[in-house]
Amino acid sequence: MFIPIAASVVLEEAFAPARDRPDANLIFRSSSRHLQDYATIMKGKFKNYPSFVERSTILHQRRNLKMASSAHAYVRGNTLKFYEWLAEADNRRVPQGPPVWICGDCHVGNLGPLADTDGQIDIQIRDLDQSTIGNPAHDLIRLGLSLAMAARGSDLPGVITAKMVEQLTEGYDEALAERETDVGKKPECVQVVMRRAVKRTWAELAKERIDDTTPTIPLGKSFWPLTPGERRGIELLFATEEAGRLATSLHCRKDDAAIEVLDAAYWVKGCSSLGRLRFAVLLGVGKRLNDDGALCLMDIKEAVPAIAPCHGNLPQDDAVRVVTGARHLSPALGERMIAARLLDKPVFLRELLPQDLKLEIPQLKREEAMKAARYLATIVGEAHARQLDHSSRQEWRKQLARDRSSDLDAPSWLWSSVVELVANHEAAYLEHCRKYALEAVE
Repeated sequence: MFIPIAASVVLEEAFAPARDRPDANLIFRSSSRHLQDYATIMKGKFKNYPSFVERSTILHQRRNLKMASSAHAYVRGNTLKFYEWLAEADNRRVPQGPPVWICGDCHVGNLGPLADTDGQIDIQIRDLDQSTIGNPAHDLIRLGLSLAMAARGSDLPGVITAKMVEQLTEGYDEALAERETDVGKKPECVQVVMRRAVKRTWAELAKERIDDTTPTIPLGKSFWPLTPGERRGIELLFATEEAGRLATSLHCRKDDAAIEVLDAAYWVKGCSSLGRLRFAVLLGVGKRLNDDGALCLMDIKEAVPAIAPCHGNLPQDDAVRVVTGARHLSPALGERMIAARLLDKPVFLRELLPQDLKLEIPQLKREEAMKAARYLATIVGEAHARQLDHSSRQEWRKQLARDRSSDLDAPSWLWSSVVELVANHEAAYLEHCRKYALEAVE
């Protein structure tokens, strides 16, 4: 059993303007009396931060603003629109692949470098919130949509989008065929993020996520104060044996090391997750916080029902579903995640590592666009292929090879799906911007 040290939070003036912070450092311990004190101080000292009741409205506004920033951002933040199209489309054109765990929200931003428990880094799917047992063709179509929108955002001609779909098909088939992929084929955007991932340290992670390496989480735009109930729930969660095992599983930490909640905050992060439970928790592992690996930044995220059509028996608990999907699709991530309950809601936990980065494609050049399409399709293909035996992979390859036209080296169902989705999302994006502009004026 893990016996955590009495949880404490240190709120420091140094990390924010005076109006945002108490005038002195405050330490709260896990007891009923101090939680009442905490509530009183939150009410008096943090008037500039949204209350629990106000969060939903503000987060909704932020989500609208983020999705209005670009058509590609709109695609990333609106998974529902994709599956609404899928439900209305002529599904007879889309092949029915073997039922496997799929990402369910397979866009460019949901792929990136991940470190496993041994510190090895690889590009894998990094967001499995929508993972389900489904048709692998759906991941391929959604990735094609995301790449096509990225190409449009880079002002690339339509012929390049067509060639990207061809490369998407080739990369996915390459993975199913179990052909060795050459590291040199990584596009420059992937090589850059991989180099960053290899060199990243805790100090850089702390600077990016919490502005400093001192063991506190500074409140501000990205982090808001917790309610007393949230604070208490987090302390109870990390007093459990399973959460303790997760905290000590990396960095050669001792299995019986004491776990201390140093700080925690509501995390205003992501687009699809805005309005859900999302917490950043800073843990101290062991007695000396100066030791290597003594600080641990945990991400707690509420699991929501999957939107993608399900073609198999799924765990009834959505958090268990997400963790199970991660272990099938992205072992580097899945092996350092657990499912839990917090405030009577399903959540999943993972330790954030410096090497975990999102793949960003700001501006694509022609050659890079095609390389990116091929490489990322290979990553998704490998995630699907590792769940299939040899004969199933070959049969799925045959299905994908059908219905190719003479003037496009890609299945016509894939190309027509991407074209329809681009038109559908472009129109929806413009309508979203119009509505958002009207709401902003009002």
